[in-house]
Amino acid sequence: MGKQRKRKEKRPAVIIRLCGRWGYHPGRVMREVLEWVEVLVVAGALAALIMTFVTVRMHVPTESMVPTIEMGDSFFVDRITYYFRNPHPGDIVVFRHTDAVYVKSVIEGSLADEAGVADGERLLQINSIPVHTTEFAEAKLAELADGDVLYLYTDSGAQYTLGAKPDGAATFEDLGIVVREKRMRYVKRLIAVGGQTVQILNGAVYVDGERLEGDAFDRTYTSSSPYFNYGVEPTVVPDGTYFVLGDNSSNSFDSRYWGFVDESDFIGVPYLRVWPLNRFGLM
Repeated sequence: MGKQRKRKEKRPAVIIRLCGRWGYHPGRVMREVLEWVEVLVVAGALAALIMTFVTVRMHVPTESMVPTIEMGDSFFVDRITYYFRNPHPGDIVVFRHTDAVYVKSVIEGSLADEAGVADGERLLQINSIPVHTTEFAEAKLAELADGDVLYLYTDSGAQYTLGAKPDGAATFEDLGIVVREKRMRYVKRLIAVGGQTVQILNGAVYVDGERLEGDAFDRTYTSSSPYFNYGVEPTVVPDGTYFVLGDNSSNSFDSRYWGFVDESDFIGVPYLRVWPLNRFGLM
């Protein structure tokens, strides 16, 4: 009989070899524990890398994208696509955006402090200006005349009288309010990109004067609310930003209210719906 091939000895896990270099030689039980620790650390690191650079799972709690995406749908988002191509109108896009603006702190001796504004309250309006985002509200605040009496409304139901607007006041900090934004993932339909002009007219969307057509835009778009600030009149989309709408535009909080999405806030595109099971499949 020929010689039996010598069985190759299993190489110790990296963590065991490191322990040996440091002068620690664990027993059998501790070796198994350390090997499992290594497996869990590697798995956690890989999961973090995938969730950061490759894909992320998202749940939709609203009806803003019905019928394309139903309320309660859960799907994975491809984070790689936009490394290789630019977004274009018609894409369904996932991005981060401000969901609410809160009072982080109040500056002692300021108008807000004297009015009794409390930490932690959510800002809803200043005068008739909705606080969709800090940037939006401050841009409108800067347009108010110096000396106008300012009123602040919060989610507690309170109305605070801040007094006359100080000369040149253009930010919440000028009024004594340090703000904090709560941001979350949104999913919407991309309508226009930087440099294009968008307008919603008679239920249709026009970009640079041309009506958007095709399955992605085969719906009626709402433009009659007095709370809309963008897109009702011809609106130029700033460079580096995007204009987005929900497919169910009568029930969607989108660019008509708060303006534009920064390019840096884009996450990616939905590609695989995993819930509910009867709607499982590629998107």
